[in-house]
Amino acid sequence: MSLPEVIRTTAQAHAEAVDRDARFPIEAVTALKDARLLSALLDGQSLTEVVALCGELGRCCAATGMIYAMHQSQVACLVRHGLGHPTWDTFADELREKQLLIASITSEVGVGGDIRTSLCALENGQITKKATTLSYGAHADAYFLTCRRQPDAPENDQALVLLRRDEANLEQAGNWDTLGMRGTCSPGFTVTSPVAESALFPVGFGEICSQTMAPASHLLWAGVWLGIAADAVTRARAYVRSRAKNAPGAASTGELRLAEAMSQLQLGRANLAECLRSYEALCAASDTRGLLSFEWAIRINNLKTSTSELIVSIIQQCLAITGIQGYRNDSPYSLGRHLRDALSAAVMIGNERLHAVSGSLLLMQKGI
Repeated sequence: MSLPEVIRTTAQAHAEAVDRDARFPIEAVTALKDARLLSALLDGQSLTEVVALCGELGRCCAATGMIYAMHQSQVACLVRHGLGHPTWDTFADELREKQLLIASITSEVGVGGDIRTSLCALENGQITKKATTLSYGAHADAYFLTCRRQPDAPENDQALVLLRRDEANLEQAGNWDTLGMRGTCSPGFTVTSPVAESALFPVGFGEICSQTMAPASHLLWAGVWLGIAADAVTRARAYVRSRAKNAPGAASTGELRLAEAMSQLQLGRANLAECLRSYEALCAASDTRGLLSFEWAIRINNLKTSTSELIVSIIQQCLAITGIQGYRNDSPYSLGRHLRDALSAAVMIGNERLHAVSGSLLLMQKGI
């Protein structure tokens, strides 16, 4: 499955304005809805196919790609942990029909970035949560929010609940003026909403996070990030070709660096493809033990950290090829937006946190 041309051209046409004005990419998201791609995972597309769509979007507009990836990570939770229950089957039908955009509310003031900890709790059918970031929150149609099941529950006894936009009250806290991924529009919000008992997922968030939300997010994000890097390599190649045409013999150094950048991109793609194959095999076999293993946790953490570091290296290599033309914002070879967007990858669930978790797991793991 490939990205329809109308979506590609729409995302590309508005990418600079989305970045410059830090505005939601409404044109591209509307095009995705019109193509009925928000329900791709519900309509039989595999995660591998959706990751490929994320990669194509990442080439065109990184913010659009990341919004699509974040949405699909929530749909993956619905598919794996909700379907088969009346409330969630009804919501899935509504998502298909109306092409609802789902946002995730997992961050919270006071937990230090640990999404497996919640301070807010359900109380008398009501929830209030202070989220440090809520990506495209003002533009979403529904939200999956984490909270403690009741006021006296432990911080890690979490539920994942459905909130509907027309019932939730969102009070924005601060602005979203960032280095990159500006179009994701992710300021903090205080969210208050009624929560029906039927709006809780039938399994706890710990199970949802470890089996679906965390791995699906890392896989989908990696698709977007490698798409950004692929477009950088494409621009660097165009620059080298232009130099070779206008000044024969002047492109030899650029060709060498271009080959190195492509080698790095190929490495990242191979790692993503292998992790996707493994994940889809584990899910197809309902191998809960494998999904909860130290080996898999380390592997999916490493996919995130290695890809987020690799893409910055690739884009910097491309910038070395293009020189001042890549540094300029008004050049067809411009790479400034690519680099700024790529730098966000290391802080989306901080790499240091994931390295620390993987290090601890390695000490407990029997083999390597």
